[in-house]
Amino acid sequence: MTSPADLLARDRAVAWHPFTQAATAPAPLPVVAAQGAWLHLADGRRLLDAISSWWTVLHGHAHPAITAAIARQAATLDHVLFAGCTHPPAVAVAERLVALAPPGLTRVFFSDDGSTAVEVALKMAFQAAANRAEPARRAFVAFEHGYHGDTVGAMSLGDPGDFSGPFRPLLLPVERVPTDDLAPLADVLARRGPEIAAVVIEPMVQGAGGMRFMTPDFLRGVADLTRRAGALLVADEVMTGFGRTGRCFAVEHAGVAPDLMCVAKGLTGGVLPLAATLATDAVYQAFLGPDTRRAFLHGHSFTANPIACAAALASLELLPAALADAARIQAFYAARLPPLAAHPAVASVRWLGAIGVVQLAEDADYFGSDLGPRLRDALLARGVLARPLGPVLYTMPPLGITDAELAALYDAIEAALDDLPPPHASR
Repeated sequence: MTSPADLLARDRAVAWHPFTQAATAPAPLPVVAAQGAWLHLADGRRLLDAISSWWTVLHGHAHPAITAAIARQAATLDHVLFAGCTHPPAVAVAERLVALAPPGLTRVFFSDDGSTAVEVALKMAFQAAANRAEPARRAFVAFEHGYHGDTVGAMSLGDPGDFSGPFRPLLLPVERVPTDDLAPLADVLARRGPEIAAVVIEPMVQGAGGMRFMTPDFLRGVADLTRRAGALLVADEVMTGFGRTGRCFAVEHAGVAPDLMCVAKGLTGGVLPLAATLATDAVYQAFLGPDTRRAFLHGHSFTANPIACAAALASLELLPAALADAARIQAFYAARLPPLAAHPAVASVRWLGAIGVVQLAEDADYFGSDLGPRLRDALLARGVLARPLGPVLYTMPPLGITDAELAALYDAIEAALDDLPPPHASR
């Protein structure tokens, strides 16, 4: 095996890492294996994966049912184009998704990751309006603090910040409204309703924008206003789907059935890239006709890859146990998080399903832009991989994490918080 130092030197010579300023970032973690909730490093350390490796690993790393399904499929059919061809794993995944999805979502368009699933939804909404002779519907509504990915369309929906700053001249026209008041959305739709192709929302939990929660009533209100305006409702369930919020899909908390729904991340159990955009039959019908130009002319080389679909089928078979695990994790949070709210560094706590959030007290003399990295390092020293969002320290572990591992995770978090200087103390 290569040594940790050699692996890092080779990485430094050729690799370009995401969301990383290579001039200042610390060396990446040399991960060589993973099992359950744990990552194993080349230097012999192991880390608890408190964030499911960017919210993807659903049941746990190297789940035997998923790895076995991948091996069987690889030996049978590794890949075939999905334009003009089909295959059993893709049809089976589509059938399962339609059966699990909110009522009315009857068509499944496969893609590769969350950003592309959202991009597909935007293009579907835009072209469906044109195909229905509503060419004025060219704009979108999104929400403050939202994040939907990094392709141009998905990035346009996200709340502008440093990440998208260089690309603002490329962004699509988007109206942005808050998630704590329906009045601004009602105002936009009253003024521009006939111009809006779709309203796009992360249901119940906004992820990268700070793990911000919304109420079911708010989500229901968004759906109602969108319908009355004749626009399509797009639910971005890339992060929230497949049990993360305690329901199979987050829209279920509000009883909302969107027109388009995007899924990815946990679809394959977090093992292989696969995404899907689910659509209603009404959306699908808008693309049918004798003219090919009316069709949805979009695709990817690895659309509906059979091996990824086999992993997805195996993961979906495990979903009932995963939902039970999400309920168990939520019960753990309900007991463990409230006492943390009394910590001097903590402003508040919140949780939903398998998502637990510790909101740190923000003070100009105490917390700075390096807070996230400092907390990350403090937790790494205690055997935990986390990626705090500034003053938001969250956990979203694999759903198969044990109670003992959960307790150890929050013991490490409490110890890391105890090591922070008191508020207002000099740094």
